[in-house]
Amino acid sequence: MPEIWAGLDIGKTHHHCMVINADGTRLLSRRVSNDEAELLQLIGDVLEISRDVLWAVDLNHGGAALLIGLLVNHGQPVAYLTGLAVHHASGTYRGEGKTDAKDAFVIADQARVRRDLGLLRPGDEIAVDLRTLTTRRLDVVFDRTRQINRLRAQLVEIFPALERALDLTNKGPITLLTGYQTPAAIRRAGAKRLENWLKNRKVHSAAALAKTVVEAAQAQHTALPGETLAAAMVLRLAKGVMALDEEIAEHGESADPGQLPEGERVLRSDRGGRDARGVREAPRVPARPASRPRRPSGPES
Repeated sequence: MPEIWAGLDIGKTHHHCMVINADGTRLLSRRVSNDEAELLQLIGDVLEISRDVLWAVDLNHGGAALLIGLLVNHGQPVAYLTGLAVHHASGTYRGEGKTDAKDAFVIADQARVRRDLGLLRPGDEIAVDLRTLTTRRLDVVFDRTRQINRLRAQLVEIFPALERALDLTNKGPITLLTGYQTPAAIRRAGAKRLENWLKNRKVHSAAALAKTVVEAAQAQHTALPGETLAAAMVLRLAKGVMALDEEIAEHGESADPGQLPEGERVLRSDRGGRDARGVREAPRVPARPASRPRRPSGPES
């Protein structure tokens, strides 16, 4: 069993650290910036109290990444409690309302009394890279959805019949809008010319799509105010969607699970899986029964 426990309430710019001993006595309480120099100073000061320390955090990615990286690089064991677990445990402690100091104390004390916490260990480079690519791909997918929604809103202002006729989640209609945006332009081109134009750009079912858009153009012979500028915006948005599609495809190839070693092919979310930063949580091994240490009355800031 460790001699001391260091609980850290993780924030985006600052963390609060609370160090306690086996009796729950507070040995150190400090607010530190999420800065390498300050974190290294904190690690050094805690190790001066005792080299036998168990660190505990309530976040295993994002703002905690630098701290966890420094602790792992210094060979320090790091336990992880979910934010929900900390929230539930806080209600059993007397003292002031929710504060960073209290949360840090709860984290440290829970690490002291619980025997079912898993330790974080560093993920390999492939896993971290895969998580980065997957996160970026999700961002791009969300950007694509927003871009398509803007495209629909812009198109309905000048050519509502075409907006109704096209499924803008597919490549063909988006490709069409990079060349034709108004009823008059589509009528001038005609179905046959549109079909050939689409085929040259490798659009599937080019004939059916050409027929659909020509029918939509025949249904509207009025040019609405602001059509020229709106058409230019439709063109720009359509090109933006195509660029996002290319990036999504690139990320899909880069993050191909088949390229990973066996055992690294999925980002596991089970108890012994890997977190959002590629930090794996060691499987929990039940410990031998132990008497529950006395819980102190509560923290002080």
